[in-house]
Amino acid sequence: MLPMSAAGGETASSQRTRPSWDEYFMKIAHEVATRSTCTRRQIGALIVRDKRILATGYNNVPCGIEHCTTRGCLRDQLHIPSGERHELCRGIHAEQNAVVQAARNGITIDNSIVYCTAQPCILCAKILINAGVKEIVFEGGYPDELSREILDEAGVKLRRFDGGQPA
Repeated sequence: MLPMSAAGGETASSQRTRPSWDEYFMKIAHEVATRSTCTRRQIGALIVRDKRILATGYNNVPCGIEHCTTRGCLRDQLHIPSGERHELCRGIHAEQNAVVQAARNGITIDNSIVYCTAQPCILCAKILINAGVKEIVFEGGYPDELSREILDEAGVKLRRFDGGQPA
């Protein structure tokens, strides 16, 4: 039986646990990642300010370019390991795509938080710093120590998602 509210009705909130903001936004980032056509990794990113979503992005090739799921992965063909030679890829990273989408729509992302399903690489870190992002919440690791170093030096908070603590 459900507990009674002060007005005498049953409360629906007692039936479920409400997700924290981190959980909520990270779940959305994972959903965004499902649009990726990368054959190596599916990454999603969300740009948020004041608990409102400003833009989303996933790793994918630029508009009008044949998808890697059709054409094949250039990085695989050249035997390039993850975390190296970022410029040798036909795709754009999720964080980059989210920043571009915000810019295309005239949305400033200064003082925002980026939720990403993986730690940003060095290229994305530099873009996020210059775009005015103040915090990055990420889930999966990425082999890029330089990214961590410059984010720290620039004063951008980098925080690994721990599965449920409030933002």
